[in-house]
Amino acid sequence: MRARTAISDTPPAPRAPRDDTAPKGGVAPKEDVAPKEDVAWMAASRLPGLDLLRARYTRQVFARHFHEGYALGVIEGGALRFRYLGREHVAAPGAVNLVAPGETHDGQGHGDAGWAYRMFYLDPDIVRMAGEEAGLPQGALPDFASGVLDDPELAAAIDTLHRDMERAGPCMPTLAQETRLSAVLIHWITRHAAQRAPAARPLRAAGEPVAVRRARDYLDAHCADDVRLADLAGVACLSPFHLARAFAAAVGLPPHAYLVQARVRRARGMLAAGSTPAEAAAAAGFADQSHLTRAFRAQVGVTPARFRKMLQDARGTWAVAFVENRTSTEDSHDHACTTPDGRADADACRPDSGDDGDGGGSAPRR
Repeated sequence: MRARTAISDTPPAPRAPRDDTAPKGGVAPKEDVAPKEDVAWMAASRLPGLDLLRARYTRQVFARHFHEGYALGVIEGGALRFRYLGREHVAAPGAVNLVAPGETHDGQGHGDAGWAYRMFYLDPDIVRMAGEEAGLPQGALPDFASGVLDDPELAAAIDTLHRDMERAGPCMPTLAQETRLSAVLIHWITRHAAQRAPAARPLRAAGEPVAVRRARDYLDAHCADDVRLADLAGVACLSPFHLARAFAAAVGLPPHAYLVQARVRRARGMLAAGSTPAEAAAAAGFADQSHLTRAFRAQVGVTPARFRKMLQDARGTWAVAFVENRTSTEDSHDHACTTPDGRADADACRPDSGDDGDGGGSAPRR
């Protein structure tokens, strides 16, 4: 992304006496240049339900939204401010940040420098299995009392695993990925889960009123339509006013905001499958491509066009495995691409460029 130039509101300084030896017009003072934003989405080809994000944001502001699974990551620079569980959180460098399924949150930089982080996005089933290994009742999902954790050991483990998986791509053996991820999750749950009893928190959706569940299902299925509140209330068997209040209380978003999120989710899946932003916008119910772009960036953090390009650039290094379009690839380099200690050898796993010249290939651009 091209660096942007910051423009000062300070009035210009008084003109200095003319110097005939200087170029005409003098020399303009240097302007501050904001650091570049850098975003990379990845999907673990061997572990369905696991996505990775590495990002540096300077001006990004995430709208309130929620995830169907868990998000777990570490702040690498700057600071992230987000409202979660009814209060403001600030995650500083070295802090672990997280959100649980169904919990609405937003996000933006805490200060002018923005923030940089590495995130794992985990299907609830992955966390559920780790929770059972950590001693939770079978089928229970762990809950966490805060969105920010001070645990340097956990932060280092998240950072190291994330970097190794990004560097190695699909060449990291499945056993290594599963073993190391399980160790990280069990550490997280054992030390920080707020509930370790049968009352451990289920997905928000499981505790929703039946009427709200019906309304959510209808919006998911008809997100491309111009849905009216009266129609939605009829599906839920509630009055429009009652449904609007019950929906916001149970889901954390009003029905119209949930509809936008459902449209972004559908567009994201189409982009991952190869559709153009214009095609995705039309099929997901957006008025036009610019409408999709605004909503998509507010929830995903990049424009639809850039998201699609990252996935195209990453083909051959990572499987495309987003939303409903999750796929799995087989790789024959499990043994050839590992070091004696079981970690992936980044040099051995580097994709073959197909030429002897500049080394260009299918690795993601940074």
